[in-house]
Amino acid sequence: MPLVDTASAVDASRAFPLGVSTLRPGPAADGSSGGTNVAVYAPGVRTLEIAHQAPGGSWRIQTLPNVTDGVHHGIVEGLPIGSRYGFRAAPDAEVLPLSVPTVDFDDGERHPLLLDPYGRAVDQRGDLLTSVRMSSDFDWGSDDRLHTPWRDTIIYEAHVRGQSMLHPDIPEALRGTYAGMAHPAMIEHLTGLGITAVQLLPVHFHLDEPHLQNLGLTNYWGYNTAAFFAPHPAYATQSAQKSGPQAVQDEFKGMVKLLHAAGIEVILDVVYNHTAEGGPDGNTVCFRGLGEEKYYRTDGNGRYIDTTGCGNTLNFGEPRVVQLVLDSLRCWVDEFHVDGFRFDLAVTLCRNAANEFDPNHPFLKAVAADAVLSRVKLIAEPWDVGYGGWQTGRFPGGWVDWNDHYRDAMRSFWLADRAAIEAGGHGGSVARLADAMSGSASLFEPSGRSRLASLNFITAHDGFTMADLVSYDRKHNEANGEQNRDGHGDNRSYNHGLEGPTEDETILARRAQTQRNLMASLMISLGVPMITAGDELGRTQQGNNNAYCQDNPLAWLDWTSTPESHAMLRSTKRVIRLRKEFLAGQPHDYPVRDAQSYLFWYDQNGEPMTMERWNDPRHRVVQLLLGSDDGQMAGLIVVNGGREDIQVALPQAVNDDGTAKRLFELRLTTSDLHDQRQGFEVASGERDVVQANTINIYRT
Repeated sequence: MPLVDTASAVDASRAFPLGVSTLRPGPAADGSSGGTNVAVYAPGVRTLEIAHQAPGGSWRIQTLPNVTDGVHHGIVEGLPIGSRYGFRAAPDAEVLPLSVPTVDFDDGERHPLLLDPYGRAVDQRGDLLTSVRMSSDFDWGSDDRLHTPWRDTIIYEAHVRGQSMLHPDIPEALRGTYAGMAHPAMIEHLTGLGITAVQLLPVHFHLDEPHLQNLGLTNYWGYNTAAFFAPHPAYATQSAQKSGPQAVQDEFKGMVKLLHAAGIEVILDVVYNHTAEGGPDGNTVCFRGLGEEKYYRTDGNGRYIDTTGCGNTLNFGEPRVVQLVLDSLRCWVDEFHVDGFRFDLAVTLCRNAANEFDPNHPFLKAVAADAVLSRVKLIAEPWDVGYGGWQTGRFPGGWVDWNDHYRDAMRSFWLADRAAIEAGGHGGSVARLADAMSGSASLFEPSGRSRLASLNFITAHDGFTMADLVSYDRKHNEANGEQNRDGHGDNRSYNHGLEGPTEDETILARRAQTQRNLMASLMISLGVPMITAGDELGRTQQGNNNAYCQDNPLAWLDWTSTPESHAMLRSTKRVIRLRKEFLAGQPHDYPVRDAQSYLFWYDQNGEPMTMERWNDPRHRVVQLLLGSDDGQMAGLIVVNGGREDIQVALPQAVNDDGTAKRLFELRLTTSDLHDQRQGFEVASGERDVVQANTINIYRT
């Protein structure tokens, strides 16, 4: 039988901080014993109890005697580090839904338990979830956040598990884990590539949706968070999992410490827009049992408003919800040393009482005013599935937006347009491509931000890989168990003449060149580039553009070395190195300055672009001359998006005395002639051959 503790109607507990905290380190001056302060925002429950079990001890139940503005709080004895605990409505209080997880006590009864919204770890045993009290102690040494400037940042979006599951140089016991992510072999790959930050798919504790469980699948991506302060234990090594939550937490911190030592920042993909409780008929894990009408957005009649497509939406019109998210973010920065966050469906976090996006939302204001959060990297996925959900370019200063306009422009120019041209028609003009390459200024300037507010990407976890973009015209998601109905249908991809795998050398060569064009475009564009893990190796998902439930080799990185993967890796390293070399010669405020001072556009004849040329789809050639700090030329990018090789007249350039011509040295071409032509010099005003469907990059 569980021990039931009694407490006076009033004790010395506090309604802050929320969660579990030490009230006093030891016996108080009045002779009373020290205790643990427990505070939970549970406005939907009249009386709240805590059930807790110290390591090796029995379960105990105690009522939290005080309620302050919806926060239930009390002093709890016998709750040391490592204790499991959960909350439940007292027997005489409102009855919680039957789907609440329960625990067997010695009396043979099953008692429903709810997670602590502020719990630092989750212990999962079958259907039972309990929070665990943790210590924040860790030997960080001299570790600190890196604060890499945005202009120098190159992001690598990766999944902790999928990144190392198949890596042959990582010990099997470490594959698919936090430790595997920071193994020397992985760090060598990342630093050799030139990556400055890894952006990890969700690592918060998450649950699998019931419909996936029925299909025998799991939520591989992890966008179904159940605990905002707790690392997902399944990504730790087996030895850490067996040792307990503290070892899991320490392994995560060890990963961050090792990545920092290698000069690599850690950015977390975070999901604060909804929770794993799903719709009204979903499982009750935490928030629904504590007060769903405050935690979730409703229409005033108890019906959920869903702007996430996941059944529920966290209510950012409720101050306690905003506080919860801010506290969670600070925890990951202060206690785990992470360097920033990418906010999934960020528009949902900024919807006002009228359910409209508000760029001045209190959440955004609070982040901007926060001494901790205002100093880390903040990345918005600037859309959700609600009304007015697409808000790219409208987030405030201090934020960087995923730029879907950039993604679509690059895919259209190099893939969809080319498919149209190969079919005998015309592609689009170069105007949209040029706008994307130059940082989508018109999109971000209204919010008072520079071109560095554009996070440029061509692929992401959600959608085709880069290799699949050039190999499939249609999505192939049959393995997901939804009859290929899931996943986006507008991919702007092009299979280059045959759907899927082929041994046709001509098609393979064309696909490889298009991949090089896409990667080069990403690295030469103004803004912040993001690579999807495996694109540098030509990774395929066999046409699946929604592999969220594929925790298997389909979605894991294949590290098998082939001539094709080696060539793509070599090409990617080359263009990243070229980007870094160029930036090293630029002032600290590049490319924030007025574009007119360093961006100059020319046609294939070396003449300034005219409006007619910009908008004529028959003209698929453009030259971008990049100025340097001293007003001289630093680089030249020539894009030929046409079907034929052409002779391009490089722009005229003279020295200060107006006499001597400059020489342009070819540093990179995405054609298969790179090795033969690298280092070739062309005088300004003279012509050079630019192969069909190719980018040439020159330096003066």
